[in-house]
Amino acid sequence: MSDLIAALPMYDWPEARAEVDALWAAMRDRLRAAGIEAPDALCRRNGDMPAVPGGIRDASGAVVAPDPATLPPDEFDLPTLWRHPDLLLAQTCWGPMNETGLRDLVRVVAQPDYSDVPGGAEVFYSSAILMRADDSGAPASDVAPPPDGTARLPLEAMRGRRLAFNEKHSMSGWLALLADLRAAGGDVAMLGGLMATGGHRASMQAVAQGRADVCAVDCRSLALAQRFEPETARLRVAGWTARRLGLPLICARSPGHPVPAIADAVRQALAAGRPAA
Repeated sequence: MSDLIAALPMYDWPEARAEVDALWAAMRDRLRAAGIEAPDALCRRNGDMPAVPGGIRDASGAVVAPDPATLPPDEFDLPTLWRHPDLLLAQTCWGPMNETGLRDLVRVVAQPDYSDVPGGAEVFYSSAILMRADDSGAPASDVAPPPDGTARLPLEAMRGRRLAFNEKHSMSGWLALLADLRAAGGDVAMLGGLMATGGHRASMQAVAQGRADVCAVDCRSLALAQRFEPETARLRVAGWTARRLGLPLICARSPGHPVPAIADAVRQALAAGRPAA
């Protein structure tokens, strides 16, 4: 049995779990064909991660994440997952990669394709800016993503509105929107407040239910919501952030990891199936 772990948590909605598992099965089989001991099933909780007594350390010996065995077993701490020394494969986000030093602890092995959803173009994605359809500032119909991938922000409609966002290390939910606002001459100061929700689905629900007024979610999360989240019917796409590099697939920066073989197997699985989980 493999001691390595894998997770595809970023689009692992309960309703899409069978699809995520099927994608992992395709990756796992190709990894095993390459001689890599891939685990049977995905890691989905802290209790699924092997213990690391004393905490997870970087190359200098500094603790960079807690021992998973000390965390609530039924929760899922993604920063700990991403730093686990036994990580064979996981999705992450360029926000944590660039903002928290994660890129120094892992290797990028693949970039999934987003071309199958509006707002995606090969390995790049945009975030949809969502408002309630009955908001006086919302457009009469959904705004299409600009073909050239530039930002299209509803600046006046956003002024004074409360923003729901997943968390401040998120590229799609916070960093991309903040950068595009500043490039357009705006800033968060123009908003009517902030609400951290912990996830894109929760942000969309907050806007739909009137607890917030606007949010930004990546185009694949929006596509999932349009399939599985009834509250989405109450939302309107009011604009888009500029295209940015989508979620990377990573492995631990471990001397024992055959990174080229992992990358080849993962890319083959992505190419054989749909672009991303």
